[in-house]
Amino acid sequence: MKMIITIIKDNDTDALTKALTSDGFRVTTIASTGGFLRSGVSTLLCGVDDDQVKKALEVIHKVFPPHPESPEARCTLFVMDVADSQHF
Repeated sequence: MKMIITIIKDNDTDALTKALTSDGFRVTTIASTGGFLRSGVSTLLCGVDDDQVKKALEVIHKVFPPHPESPEARCTLFVMDVADSQHF
């Protein structure tokens, strides 16, 4: 299992959340601030099975296509291993 942590601007949160959930991914959104994109930022947490990582990243890339004319990042993400996941 993997955890995809995606840091985006607040105004992009709805578009990404809708895209991921419409493809069957469960998403938790946390309001955050920090050095990556400064204030007005959301952090999305999405736990996915190993075989679903590629699909989730494709969804994210559709929402955030490359913009070569803009040097500013619209999305920073991390894909991390999850040792254990439990649902109660």
